[in-house]
Amino acid sequence: MLVLTRKLGENIRIGDSVKITVLEVRSGQVKLGIEAPPEVKVHREEIYARIQEENRRQQGPPAEKPGPKSGEST
Repeated sequence: MLVLTRKLGENIRIGDSVKITVLEVRSGQVKLGIEAPPEVKVHREEIYARIQEENRRQQGPPAEKPGPKSGEST
């Protein structure tokens, strides 16, 4: 993990297309502005986890691998 210190109004760049700006620091919270192209999805962690869980539910249970038939050895 890369850890950076930024002051109010300063930026962080991720690649050529994502820019993160520190907009406000108050009461133990940091407000960030994120500029990214539409094809880059940006979510809060809890929303991302919910989307992942929903995607797993829609895929259904994982398919079972076929094992040896009764009486066969491996």
